Amino acid sequence: MTRAPALLSIGLPLALAASGGAVAQSRHNSAAPIDVASDAIELQDRANRALLTGNVRITQAEMTLTASRVTVSYTGQIADGSPQVSRLDAAGGVTVTRPQQSATSQYAVYDLNRRIITMIGGVTLRQGGNNVTGARLSINLDTGRATIDGSGVGGGTTAPGQPGVQSRGGRVTGRFSVPQRSTSTPQQ
Repeated sequence: MTRAPALLSIGLPLALAASGGAVAQSRHNSAAPIDVASDAIELQDRANRALLTGNVRITQAEMTLTASRVTVSYTGQIADGSPQVSRLDAAGGVTVTRPQQSATSQYAVYDLNRRIITMIGGVTLRQGGNNVTGARLSINLDTGRATIDGSGVGGGTTAPGQPGVQSRGGRVTGRFSVPQRSTSTPQQ
C-alpha cells in the first residue's frame, strides 16, 4: 500500500488560532532593492554570480534572510548597467523573517523571477504560538500562500546536491494556539 505524502497548505500568516482572527500580512515588495552584508563577498563575473560567506544578512523591504552562505545569481543588466539578480541560494542555518513570522531550514532558494522561496531540510514555520514543521516549505510572495510538504524533495530522503541531509520523511506536524476562555461562571 502506498501512502500519500503529507501536505499542508496554509495562507500566510499562519494565524489559524481562533483567538482573534488572522493578522493582516502585507504583500511582499519583490521589486524593492536587495541589501546584502556578509563577512566576505567573492564576485564571479564570468559565472554571473557572487558568493557571500560568513554571517550573511540579506534584506528586501520588510523581509530578511540570514544564512552562513548565499550564492547570488544574476542575469543581464538593467537600464543603469547594474546586474539583475535572479536567484538567491542560501545554505547553513537559513532563517527567513517577515513581520510577525519566521521560517528556518538548512537550505533555501529565492527565485526572484517567480517570487517564490523554497526551503528544505528541517523546516519550521512560526507565527506567535503557532508552528508547523516538515521537509519542504514553499512560500509564494505574491499570494502569501505557504505549502508545507512532509515527503521530502523529489520523493527521496536527501536534499538534492546535499549528501547526508535528511528530510523529516513523510510527516507534517504542527501546534496551534487555542483561545483562552474566561473561567468565571455565568451569574444566575
